[in-house]
Amino acid sequence: MIPHEEKRIMKWFLSLFYLIFIGYEYFYYYIFKVINNKKAGLPSNFWYITYFVLIILIPVSYYLYKENKGFWVKYVFSITYLLTVFVVDILTFYGKSPKAYTSGNIVEVFLVLSLPLFLNTRYFWIISLGTILKYILIGLILKAGYAALPGILLAVLTILSFFLLVRFQEYFKAISTAYDKQLEGIVKGVIATLELKDPYTRGHSERVASYASILAREIGEFSKEEQKSFYYACLLHDIGKVHIPDSILMKPGKLTKEEFEIIKSHPSVGAEAVENVQGIKDSLSVIRSHHERWDGRGYPDRLAGEEIPLLARVTAIADAFDAMTSSRSYRAAMPVEEAYKRIIEGKDSQFDPSLVENFIKVFPAWVDFHKKYPWNKEKALLKEVEG
Repeated sequence: MIPHEEKRIMKWFLSLFYLIFIGYEYFYYYIFKVINNKKAGLPSNFWYITYFVLIILIPVSYYLYKENKGFWVKYVFSITYLLTVFVVDILTFYGKSPKAYTSGNIVEVFLVLSLPLFLNTRYFWIISLGTILKYILIGLILKAGYAALPGILLAVLTILSFFLLVRFQEYFKAISTAYDKQLEGIVKGVIATLELKDPYTRGHSERVASYASILAREIGEFSKEEQKSFYYACLLHDIGKVHIPDSILMKPGKLTKEEFEIIKSHPSVGAEAVENVQGIKDSLSVIRSHHERWDGRGYPDRLAGEEIPLLARVTAIADAFDAMTSSRSYRAAMPVEEAYKRIIEGKDSQFDPSLVENFIKVFPAWVDFHKKYPWNKEKALLKEVEG
């Protein structure tokens, strides 16, 4: 699922969860009991543990989103809630008559029925089976056989929920495939236009995207959707160069100070050009900040260190490596071993030191990609352009 869509669904899920939980607890333990001439109130003081945990989960969820780990919010929230309720039930009813056990909360029905919304099969089975297992264990520990009845009901709801999950996944896959093909076509069309303007950079965007994707996978912090968005953004990282005059872009000699200032405008211009494109706007920093430096001497915003978005730092290494290992009108390509050495030398100054360590690990894969890339076709096109 697209990250920002999952975030929006998670907000609705949490809002409804808290509303249903609080509403049910108040109605059942206060209004319903009073109507039936019973003493109002919670079964025990242990019940407040659940409220305390649910309050704590609010800032925890906010922190995970702030740290770009929103994918884990649903796992942390749901699993923590189920474990908490399980412990509270055991502490409250252990040693009492089995008939004293009051089981279930309508919020768990909502939890199971909402599972298909996240389109995640692993999450579906962990939470649905975990909910059922909770009642089985409670029944065994408290020796209350009828405690398994809610588990049977939830098992039936799980089957219904699973069919909904499969159908939602099919719809999402069809829509996502059509959208990806459309976006890929647009991106490739834009790149083709840029390469017609500057044939010496033909293939550069593709290679940078491939190098950067390998490095991003090595880091292991990004979902498949984030990697996909990142790949498209890498393909368009130099899109801002379309506004640069050919006389500057294809100049064979050294640029003047004024000409270099014009070149330095391409990241910000490129980011502005695609800021409203769905599927890319979440990775705009790749386009805007791939020329920032770790020491703060880059452009366009002179960001330093971790002020530079992580994926932009990844792209900076990939961009520099390809720039050094491919030919330009004013120089020949340098050997990959020399480019490797220069990347290492740029640690702590131009490049993020921790990412350089990751670069060292993926360097053999980069070399393998470099060797297999069809350079001969590119050289043939350049000769045709040159005359």
